[in-house]
Amino acid sequence: MFHPERPYRCAPGVALRPERFGALAYDFRTRRLSFLKSPELVRVVTALGDHPDVHAALDAAQVAPGRRESCLRALAALAASGVVEARGEQMPERAA
Repeated sequence: MFHPERPYRCAPGVALRPERFGALAYDFRTRRLSFLKSPELVRVVTALGDHPDVHAALDAAQVAPGRRESCLRALAALAASGVVEARGEQMPERAA
């Protein structure tokens, strides 16, 4: 499950190849190819490892407020496919 309040990174076995539309992400472990369909999303994915959580990476990539939900959905799909992965072991506390 994707938790944007956690730190993430581009998975080590994934290579990004810039394209006009965004980038191709190739996972050398699974041989799966994924499409990052905007340069904005590429900026976020490359920034993930340098920030304490996904929201900070969105800020650093200057994602407009109206585009954040779309980016979060795309990142959740990338996490489900293994292109991005959580860093660290601690899960955030959930409110009861």
